[in-house]
Amino acid sequence: MIVEHLSLVDFRNYAAADVELGPGPNVFVGRNGQGKTNLAEAIGFFATLGSHRVSNDAPMVRDGADAAIIRARLAHGERRVQLEAQVNRQGANKARVNGSQVKPAELPRYAQVVLFAPEDLQIVRGDPSGRRRFADQLLIQRSPRMAGVIGDYDRVLKQRTALLKSAKARGIRGDALSTLDVWDDKLIALGTQLIAARLALASDLAAPLADAYTAIAGADHDPEIEWALSIAGAETGEDGDAQVAASLPVAADARVEGTESSTARIADMFRQALAAKRAAELERGLTLVGPHRDDLLLRIRGLPVKGYASHGESWSVALSLRLASAELLRADSRLGDPVLILDDVFAELDTERRARLAGLAADYEQVIVTAAVEGDVPDGLRARMVRVEAGRILDPAAPEATDA
Repeated sequence: MIVEHLSLVDFRNYAAADVELGPGPNVFVGRNGQGKTNLAEAIGFFATLGSHRVSNDAPMVRDGADAAIIRARLAHGERRVQLEAQVNRQGANKARVNGSQVKPAELPRYAQVVLFAPEDLQIVRGDPSGRRRFADQLLIQRSPRMAGVIGDYDRVLKQRTALLKSAKARGIRGDALSTLDVWDDKLIALGTQLIAARLALASDLAAPLADAYTAIAGADHDPEIEWALSIAGAETGEDGDAQVAASLPVAADARVEGTESSTARIADMFRQALAAKRAAELERGLTLVGPHRDDLLLRIRGLPVKGYASHGESWSVALSLRLASAELLRADSRLGDPVLILDDVFAELDTERRARLAGLAADYEQVIVTAAVEGDVPDGLRARMVRVEAGRILDPAAPEATDA
């Protein structure tokens, strides 16, 4: 897949912008704060329906505007597709494909993008929510129907939790809240699909993650990836390291998505966990088990990356997760290679790692790089330079902007 043209209206610091892109490497270069990452963010929106920097859409709309418009012409071989997203400051977003209105959830069917940015360090060093978000965005790219499953699960979770809060306020205890059983059934049905998909994803990521880490770090530190499941007894918490319960290996047996045996096992574990936590949930007014409380465990040399890995090792794991994601999408997509975006990455790497990453990236149909200093970008990725200054795309012949 190749992005041939990108057009923005009232997006971030761009009142209006148009930029032509080509196959192979494309570099957005300019001083910090000029809008390079905003261009990368706009391209990534079509694939994930969100930003890699913020959790809600309002900051992507230019100050003073009610909505931002992102348009992109994509090439899938000889086929051309025109995508449009209207990002609203308030209310639901809108989308078009080739001029026809569609649901925004349809956009990832046409656009596959893997974006790595410095914020990705928080995937490996931050709270479990960041790791869940990483996994779910990749799930949606691999199987767009998962957007509906995740959205429905979140809605059922909110309704069930609201019921628990109401019951707590009224002092209801034990099995007196019979209506909770209905929401349990819905939560289990949707949550089982999500857990099964996540387990399959971790299994699929394991080999490409190990290969990418070795290629980037130049060392085999035996990276591992697996889920700590709350339905299996794992106490993850939102602010602490996951502690894997003894029952977790049982869940690891259910890694083949969609088979009757795996989904049945997960559903049974989910139901038992909800029953065991019923009293605690009523006491606290919270849903205490389910995929919303799971954590993606990452290890190197047998130790958790979070809390044990060095800064350089953490950076290599985060980058390897994105490269492994790109390899998965490349392997199972009929759209061709995903667009690989490296946002302000090379400034953080030493010369050896820069060269290794450039060698891996150059193999993709289209690579988009952002950099404050052109010299940070390896020579092999400087085929097409796009200069950015204060929300404007400069003429290619304009002199390079440098940091003051």
